[in-house]
Amino acid sequence: MPMLLIKGSYRIVGASPDGDSVRFVPDDPGEWDLLRGRKVRRNRAGGAQLRLDGIDTLETHYRPPHGPELHQPAPYAGQAADALLGWLGFVEVERGANGIVRHSAPESVPGYILTRSADVHGRCVALAGRGTDAPGAGGGLVTVTTEHVRQTANHHQLAEGLAYPTFYRNLFVDLREELSGVVREARQGGRGLWPADLTQSGAKVEGPPTLTDSAELLPKLFRRLADYLQLNDGDPSLDGFRPYLEQRADRLFVLSTGQWTGFDTIVEVTNGNTVRLNRPPEDLVFDEK
Repeated sequence: MPMLLIKGSYRIVGASPDGDSVRFVPDDPGEWDLLRGRKVRRNRAGGAQLRLDGIDTLETHYRPPHGPELHQPAPYAGQAADALLGWLGFVEVERGANGIVRHSAPESVPGYILTRSADVHGRCVALAGRGTDAPGAGGGLVTVTTEHVRQTANHHQLAEGLAYPTFYRNLFVDLREELSGVVREARQGGRGLWPADLTQSGAKVEGPPTLTDSAELLPKLFRRLADYLQLNDGDPSLDGFRPYLEQRADRLFVLSTGQWTGFDTIVEVTNGNTVRLNRPPEDLVFDEK
């Protein structure tokens, strides 16, 4: 399926990359304007933040509206960030106390992205490749195959069990199926975070410390729980969580049933504070807002 190929480099000094987001600077920043729809927000040098398509890693810094910054449990969030930067080619990375990179070796590494769009935050939604051996000429359309996706950081993070699959409607079916297959292999092989994952088995949430210290969950579920607990003024009860999700109106398609529905319908709450998804993450395709 056709996607825009952009060649350039990854640069992380002064940024705060995590396991599914990193800064990319095109060789020709004007190529950002070849994307239709939402504009990619870029800095003076043309650098922009990427959101790696099809994956979501544990949050290293998430701030609910009007609340303190939260993170998901160590060590998997940090491992995902380290794995991404190491795979791209960064040998040394030094961060400050706030997580911002103050030194990297090398300063930049070559790479390329395959993309079709930007998200509501101005991040380029992309498949991220490394090195100079891109599958075509920069600034042009490339018919992306499953073999191409196997050469990306997106695939690598899922294969190592360091990311959850989080699919959106714009991702092509064959590419999504390839990523789903590698997720199932990682889960069955007990790689990365999967032995600790509570997304389907259920997590007993007793307040924000549960989310930050002990409950490994699909990041999208974590973010909604963090927002809800902040809105709930410290009350750890999840009795109102599903109605809250209905109000958020996150729409998704359940692949196994062929049904469009809301996020609230695949979330279950029992005993007042135990929460789980009743479908595996790779069975869900979210509607892009």
